[in-house]
Amino acid sequence: MQENKYYNEIKDILINNEINKKVKDYFKNKAELESYYNVGKLLFEAGKHYGNGIIKEYSIKLTKELNIKYTKSSLYNMINFYKLFVNFQTLSGKSQTLSDFLSWSHYVELLKFEDINEINYYISQVEEKHLSVRDLRKIIKDKEYERLDESTKEKLKHNEELSIVDEIKNPILINNKSNIDVNNIKEKVLQKIILDDITNFLKQLGNGYAFIDSEYKIKVGNTYNYIDILLYNVIYHCYVVVELKVTPLKKEHIGQIEVYMNNIDFNLKGINDNKTIGLIVVKENNEYIIKYSSDKRIKSLEYEFI
Repeated sequence: MQENKYYNEIKDILINNEINKKVKDYFKNKAELESYYNVGKLLFEAGKHYGNGIIKEYSIKLTKELNIKYTKSSLYNMINFYKLFVNFQTLSGKSQTLSDFLSWSHYVELLKFEDINEINYYISQVEEKHLSVRDLRKIIKDKEYERLDESTKEKLKHNEELSIVDEIKNPILINNKSNIDVNNIKEKVLQKIILDDITNFLKQLGNGYAFIDSEYKIKVGNTYNYIDILLYNVIYHCYVVVELKVTPLKKEHIGQIEVYMNNIDFNLKGINDNKTIGLIVVKENNEYIIKYSSDKRIKSLEYEFI
């Protein structure tokens, strides 16, 4: 019977997969992904011919005969894994290859998403940053893709080059490691919370950030001013001035950070550095102030404590 043909082929693939896990150490990840893709394709075709009830039947038989628990859920994951790549080809017009950097457990985390662009974003993050499954779960939990600007999502969708501000997530999630009371906080307290976990703060901004100093002193005329946080980005080769505000964004914040940015460009920027970027971290954003600002190097983003 055709039904038995599907089942026997699925069974053979899964048996070979278990063998590969034991004897092909270097290739076992790729072999496992290819096995589950092929099983998913066969299960999908069997379901079309005999209805979804066949999945439950195969689950029982495979578990019994192979002495390995293949639940309905795990078999549906294989189907969805196969459909993921079919959908990608349908939408993009080109085939998607299995990534050597992602394990089956990585892909299972991504199967819950329907948006192929969101899936591709998280795949790229795993590849670029060599994220573990645990790391992947964290950035998914933090809704990293959702916090990107719509313009950034469009660039990612069309494989366009990103600028330094495109990678910044909004709101930016600040880890309050010391459990400081954040009600009606002052700017110095916000600064302390950020500096207590500066690594997390830098990761929230994107790739390539290095911490230079806090309360970085600059001279403006006859007075000294202090930049809340000064960073450098080694990928985009530019300094990044960060100003912290515990109020909604105001137009005077733009003027302040422009002075600081221009000061850094005049006094610190090297001949091979690009122009300084300005980030204003605020309690509440005001898109119109930024929209009508003449300096597009400035970006404002809201903060949120976790």
